[in-house]
Amino acid sequence: MKHIVVLTGAGISAESGIKTFRDADGLWEGHDVMEVASPEGFTRNPELVLNFYNQRRQQLKEVKPNQAHNDLVTLENDYKVTIITQNVDDLHERAGSTNVVHLHGELRKVRSTGNPNDIRECTEDINLGDLCDKGYQLRPHIVWFGEAVPKIETAINICYTADILIIIGTSMQVYPAASLIDYVQPNTTIYYIDPKPAITNNSRVTVIAKSATEGTKELIELLK
Repeated sequence: MKHIVVLTGAGISAESGIKTFRDADGLWEGHDVMEVASPEGFTRNPELVLNFYNQRRQQLKEVKPNQAHNDLVTLENDYKVTIITQNVDDLHERAGSTNVVHLHGELRKVRSTGNPNDIRECTEDINLGDLCDKGYQLRPHIVWFGEAVPKIETAINICYTADILIIIGTSMQVYPAASLIDYVQPNTTIYYIDPKPAITNNSRVTVIAKSATEGTKELIELLK
């Protein structure tokens, strides 16, 4: 089976009602991103940061996968499919995708501040004073600004094996995720779905300048 690798960003989740990571004014849900998405912000005001992600976690319960998520699942009937997502939601999994790599962490997981390998499922709120077994505060299992991206090597190795690369709903401005396009083989077919595509002058890339749901539907027809 040919291997399709799909790189997804905020644009695919936005159609489910999840706000994109940053608005044009640089705020995320009214907060400066460095307040709620950096180790320094967590050190300064851990309660604010915990509450912020508690709200995002609760919001997940109110949304569901959209047609783009569902259409990607159907590709598994004919291809080996690996999804590499910059999104921290679980909409790909809830749609039924079986092989998902989260580059920037997962909203429905928490980890110990003292033991990065102590990662656990979490569907409810985490509060100040919620500790791991060794007595360290629990924090969101999210990759914040200034932190390493642990899964990037895994993602690079996956991209090496791609026969087809599909990029959906990402600005291709956030590194190191944006660099993954450079790790596919020279003969890999590349499709890029985004209503405002950042890549327009690359002859290797077939651009579908549409929303995630419309563009994914069109691409699946092309692949058939």
